[in-house]
Amino acid sequence: MAEAETGLDARRKRLIFRAWHRGTRETDLILGRFADAHVAEFSDADMADFERLLDVPDPDIFVWVTGAGPVPKEDVSPVVERLIAFHHQVR
Repeated sequence: MAEAETGLDARRKRLIFRAWHRGTRETDLILGRFADAHVAEFSDADMADFERLLDVPDPDIFVWVTGAGPVPKEDVSPVVERLIAFHHQVR
């Protein structure tokens, strides 16, 4: 268990695990690092948004985060916006 997961409830631990085990290493790094940094402070609404984001295919997330394409209107959320901003801060 990663140090960031210590003391987290089961739902938050599951989100971190899912973020790090996507299928493509690039998306694992994008989502996993974000989850490690932010899941502990997520509200219930943020966790629901992140759970929906984790159901999006890896190539779509990669395109959004790298700026190669826009986030579709139906997928825009505060968590997606935070993810994109986080990625651009930590490059």
